[in-house]
Amino acid sequence: MDKVFSYQHHIQYYETDGMRIVHHSNYIRWMEEARTAMMEQLGYGYDRMERDGVSIPVISAHCEYKEMMRFGQSCRIEVRVTAVSQVRMAVSYAFYDTETGHLCATGATGHCFVGQNGRPVSLKKKLPEIFELFCSIVSAPEN
Repeated sequence: MDKVFSYQHHIQYYETDGMRIVHHSNYIRWMEEARTAMMEQLGYGYDRMERDGVSIPVISAHCEYKEMMRFGQSCRIEVRVTAVSQVRMAVSYAFYDTETGHLCATGATGHCFVGQNGRPVSLKKKLPEIFELFCSIVSAPEN
């Protein structure tokens, strides 16, 4: 299975500031969009996981901005699962200008697996096949 997942986002006007530059907060939103798309590409979306009694809240988020993105550009976001344990998962992101191929930002999110009661749960015990699926796609983050 491909360890790098790709998500395309076309930058909207409302995502920019007065200079038509993407507001920094939107990169965090795009991480969620890309992560959700990755789960769908895996064939196990967030909705199904939640029906199975597990949620994956964000416990940390980080983004480094390298080059401005603007209204009208398209952004390709590469998503990688970089670590999985029984109760946690780490995901990295690389944001590229689709037209030029320039790397515009990098980011990472940390997650934990929780049950319906909001308490941490061992994914390996609760959903062993999904734990193995996540383990099978772990790759090193792009530098």
